This record gives sequence, structure tokens and C-alpha cells, in this order.
Amino acid sequence: MEVLIGYVGAAATKSVILGILILVTARLCVPYHIVHPLWMAAFLVLTAVSFSLFGFIIGLWAESFEQLQIVPLMILTPLTFLGGAFYSISMLPPLWQKITLFNPVVYLISGFRWSFFGVSDVNVATSAAATLGFLALCVAVVSWIFRTGYKLKS
Repeated sequence: MEVLIGYVGAAATKSVILGILILVTARLCVPYHIVHPLWMAAFLVLTAVSFSLFGFIIGLWAESFEQLQIVPLMILTPLTFLGGAFYSISMLPPLWQKITLFNPVVYLISGFRWSFFGVSDVNVATSAAATLGFLALCVAVVSWIFRTGYKLKS
């Protein structure tokens, strides 16, 4: 358990620090106002911990560097671009709006958008629930890994 806390804690801390640095750097170039700063911090920490756990799982699963890069390159990047990071999903045709709701990244982005601007594509409670659900799923998988010893025992 200490190993997990060390790896995930270090990765999540690094992610939160990078997020804060980006926020401070953006402030130098663009004036902005965060409508819900506590929710923004909560979504930042929640997302950082969730994706750090996900990275821990992928790191154990991957046999090589190539396998390690498959998930970020072939899954996470397209989901981010198709998840409304650069546009509101309300700009999409109705069919694609419904299809986009199956993308889990939409809920992360929508939660952040709401915390910054007070508007979102998806209800903020749904965004928080989806993010917490992803965190719970990652915790369950890591728990299973430690219970069974998957890739931990030789």
C-alpha cells in the first residue's frame, strides 16, 4: 500500500503543481476569473488522482514501452479531442451529442468548464459522479491487483 501511495501521490502532486503553474502562467497573458475556485481545486485533485491511478494500472499492465504508449496515444488523446476540450458539445449535431456522452472525458472537461465559467455541457453533479466513478473503478482495479498479485509476484 505504501508503494501505491508513493507512486500515485507523487504523480498526482506533480499533476496538481503543473496545473497550478499553467493557471499562474495563463494569468500573466490573459485576465480570467474562476467562478467556483473550490470546485476547480476539487476537480483538479480528483482528476489528478484518478489518472495517476490509471497510469499505475497501465504501468503494471504494459510489457514494453510501446505497449505503455498505446493507451495515451490511441485512446486518451482522441477521447480528449472528441470530448469537447476545444468546443462545446452543443455545437455538434444531435446524434453526435448523444454519442459524445459515452466519452468519459466529456464529464471531466465539463466539470472544469463549469468551475471556471459557470456553464457546462453536462450537469455538474453528473460530471462529479462520473469522475468519482472513474476513481472508484481505478481503486477497485488496483485493489484487485494487490489482492491477486497480478504482475507483482514472480
